[in-house]
Amino acid sequence: MTSIADRVAGPPLADEADARAAAVPVALPVITLPAGAERELRLDLFRGLALWLIFIDHLPNNILTWFTFRNYGFSDATEIFIFISGYTAAFVYGRAMLEAGFVIATARILRRVWQIYVAHVFLFTIFLAEISYVAARFDNPLYAEEMGIMDFLKQPDVTIIQALLLRFRPANMDVLPLYIVLMLFLPLIIWLMKWRADVTLALSVVLYALTWQFDLYLSAYPNGFWAFNPFAWQLLFVFGAWCALGGARRMSRILSSPVTMWICVAYLFFAFCVTLTWHLPQLKFLMPKLIEQWMYPITKTDMDVLRFAHFLALAAVTVRLLPKDWPGLKSPWLRPVILCGQHSLEIFCLGVFLAFAGHFVLAEIAGGGVAMHLVVSVAGILIMSGMAWIISWYKHSADKSATRKKGTVGNADMAGGGS
Repeated sequence: MTSIADRVAGPPLADEADARAAAVPVALPVITLPAGAERELRLDLFRGLALWLIFIDHLPNNILTWFTFRNYGFSDATEIFIFISGYTAAFVYGRAMLEAGFVIATARILRRVWQIYVAHVFLFTIFLAEISYVAARFDNPLYAEEMGIMDFLKQPDVTIIQALLLRFRPANMDVLPLYIVLMLFLPLIIWLMKWRADVTLALSVVLYALTWQFDLYLSAYPNGFWAFNPFAWQLLFVFGAWCALGGARRMSRILSSPVTMWICVAYLFFAFCVTLTWHLPQLKFLMPKLIEQWMYPITKTDMDVLRFAHFLALAAVTVRLLPKDWPGLKSPWLRPVILCGQHSLEIFCLGVFLAFAGHFVLAEIAGGGVAMHLVVSVAGILIMSGMAWIISWYKHSADKSATRKKGTVGNADMAGGGS
């Protein structure tokens, strides 16, 4: 006999927001979930890749950022991370809502939100200690200023409260607060999609449009606003959830159309040409003034529609070129990045810590040469991959131990019952 607490705890969910499929005993006509027991490795692959790219982009003046795609289009790794987070969260907890009901699924989601919040607070504490130590040890207050913790050093009591309210964040710590807010609304999102999935997506589009029309935002401390506006970025999260709950299947005919593919390729080429003028001023004359006035600024804070469209084009081309059964997903060469994607919360937190450590090494020790940029970037990625392997090994060992213990207890019960 199971209790409510047992149902809330539920079986272990990989990364608590990753997609580990199980057969669906109940099928509803509104939202559908694919059956099968195999992970969607493409999601793990691209979320892990996004974590690597975020780490590289967080290293100031890193030469290797020229190998990340943020310099060749309007979107960057953040869009990948938020979309996949919405997809996997809806996949896992949508299944829980179908099987266990709204209350149990909501409890599981809130438990996951609490885990992310605790991780954010822990990262905030460690990050502050890291920056403060380096700034004091090398007598360089610029580190504190660059990383946005000057207000904490001036008013630590007030700043701590604001940090707990998610209103104060040092540099590079904006993604987790956004993720926390989006996950808080996941029960409502999934519940609405059980009612009408397409209507829910339309409501998300309306909120996105109202955000631009009425300048909706969340304020930050000590001034300003959130670097990632949840009122705008919710569109990408909800779109990911919509795709996971049957939307991707309904779009399959559109995605397989050659016309769609050519439109996406043309838009990606257009975005590449535009970004090329940012890095090569001598080509700026090729941009008509009328187009510049229409498209600029392409803001990241409110997820400009051009960024959203760029991500959609990238996703459509990727799905077409990289099928679910691509043999390369089983390659040992891709195993490190896939493992990082499977343990995204831990690896993201580690990446933020390593990014400042790399910044310190490049500024104080190495002189910032090309070779040292390469060494620091590769070393950070190797550390992240190694940590992902350790976490995976530990969880696998724990699962085996729990299974073995359960089997032993079951055999003992059978032996006792037959005596």
